[in-house]
Amino acid sequence: MDQLDWKSLPFGYVKTNYNVRCYYRNGAWGELEISSSEHISMHMAATALHYGQEAFEGLKAYRGVDGKIRLFRVEENAMRMAKTAAYISMAVPPIDLFVSAVKKAVSLNTEFVPPYESGASLYIRPLLIGTGPQVGVKAANEFLLVIFATPVGPYYKQGFSPIDIVIERDTDRAAPMGTGHVKVGGNYAASLPAQEKAHQLGYAAVLYLDACEKKYIDEAGTANFFAIKNNTYITPDSQSILPSITNKSLIQLAEHLGMKVERRKIAVDELPTFEETGACGTAAVISPINKIDDKENNKSYTFCKDNKAGPISHKLYKHFIGIQYGEIPDPFNWITILDEK
Repeated sequence: MDQLDWKSLPFGYVKTNYNVRCYYRNGAWGELEISSSEHISMHMAATALHYGQEAFEGLKAYRGVDGKIRLFRVEENAMRMAKTAAYISMAVPPIDLFVSAVKKAVSLNTEFVPPYESGASLYIRPLLIGTGPQVGVKAANEFLLVIFATPVGPYYKQGFSPIDIVIERDTDRAAPMGTGHVKVGGNYAASLPAQEKAHQLGYAAVLYLDACEKKYIDEAGTANFFAIKNNTYITPDSQSILPSITNKSLIQLAEHLGMKVERRKIAVDELPTFEETGACGTAAVISPINKIDDKENNKSYTFCKDNKAGPISHKLYKHFIGIQYGEIPDPFNWITILDEK
């Protein structure tokens, strides 16, 4: 490959050498296959194209302080994809199959794992699609699991720096009892208009409210929301938001560091009482929130002094990435170290 400028990588797609595929046919999963093609041949009546039988995951591989490649909580991604697949009537990839496929995809592309302290990482995208043709609305009988990887820079160009977001009241990303709690592409398609509008207004993301009453906070665009108050980590309890693996991990970490944790409904009216707020997810880990604007009610809430992240968000972030890069011990057994031999 041509030498990449690791520190200037966008959060986008860069071609790597190989991807890993596995087909589900005749009621069974096949063997892992290695492909150098970036394309998928698919029947024009595939259910992924017509009825949204599609699920995906996102995780990262890191080059640690000791030079070893680390995966973060890969089994959690496997379990979440299994739940998504079952929810939308797809063949469920076994946990061991998923993990093996991810490990193989990374091992085949080790030269694309950015060096330690470059600020970049190898993003891994597991994709599950219904490939069997159907014209009537019903589940496919054939599926394809693809694992590809691409080196990426920070999700936000400014890295771990506060962002401004705006409350979205005109659209819903998902509704309770719908698909908000699973990772399907339709949820993200539904978020695009609001996201584009927010970017045009100069905001990094939107903050969605509950679909029923528009009184409670749901998600911060493509990430979970959290707040800090009185040494307590507070995050929404909602049936319509994705159970973020990063958020789950931050909850464990906060408790480990002596904080209290509350998962509950968070009313918009509670925003002025918070000391810090943030968005969390695989792409950025933590994006501290500087300001939340509520344009409909002509209100604005600021959480960062001199546009600097609060001390607790900073502490959680440094501890979190310290575990990911092997700089500090991993008391939770989150990390899988790959054998490159």
